Amino acid sequence: MELRPLRALVEVVRHGGFSQAAKVVFATQPTVSKAVRQLEDEIGMPLLDRQAQPPQLTEAGEIVYRRALKMLAERDDLYAELDELRGLRRGVLRLGLPPLGSSTLFAPMFARFRGRYPHIEISLLEHGGHRLEEMVMAGDIELAASLRPDSDNFDWQPVAREPLLALLPADHAHARAASVGLEQLRASPFILFETGFALNRIIQDACQRAGFAPAIAARSGQIDFIVALVSAGLGVAFLPRVKAEEERHAGVALVPLRDARTDWEMGLVWRRGGYLSPAAQAWLALAREMHPDTA
Repeated sequence: MELRPLRALVEVVRHGGFSQAAKVVFATQPTVSKAVRQLEDEIGMPLLDRQAQPPQLTEAGEIVYRRALKMLAERDDLYAELDELRGLRRGVLRLGLPPLGSSTLFAPMFARFRGRYPHIEISLLEHGGHRLEEMVMAGDIELAASLRPDSDNFDWQPVAREPLLALLPADHAHARAASVGLEQLRASPFILFETGFALNRIIQDACQRAGFAPAIAARSGQIDFIVALVSAGLGVAFLPRVKAEEERHAGVALVPLRDARTDWEMGLVWRRGGYLSPAAQAWLALAREMHPDTA
């Protein structure tokens, strides 16, 4: 089985169609369609439901797609190791960071890393934690900052642990409380981050343990806008302490959340068993040096 048609299938799924995938692989749409069709012929089963928009994976397609991601990532590992064997002196750190907390935790690391390794190029992508984990598994990036992962597919190095604070409108019944539980907030609409932000998982899992599903008033990827929505009385939100205190607002009360297993644990993740470049290993070592209390 060749990797080229597997890559075609992966890009069709990632980008939601054959024409979009063709741009990524620098081919024509008929070429991409033919590659996927040849793969289906080889396997003897349809891999895509082409009547759906965008095309959807069949059950067989799910299996092939999952395996294709691993095979393509292994190919990237092969090339990376061969480059190192050839004596590659100028490396690239392929890193993913989420919007939440990165400026506080990782901006100082960038300055020190650049000072030590001026010839290492940093290729940085910014997405929510769930999307970054997918990109690590696909081999698009080596390392990502994310909350402690649930999957055994990843290794994880802690960087910071912070309690969550509830952001409440100033006139909320619990705005002056010393702490608050999610059960006490179940009647309030929740303002969450956009889908793909790992912080949502902490809140929603804790609500499930408390026996309720929160009513969601809004979602946003912008912290300042979420704070403004809370101030306007639209609902309640949640941030790690370090970020909540940076975003203090006169119309918002910050109240510690006392529910168990709601700490915000940020760390660096990479694919278990995958190859890490010298640049990635240097970044992990610097993180241990600058955040020794969590190492």
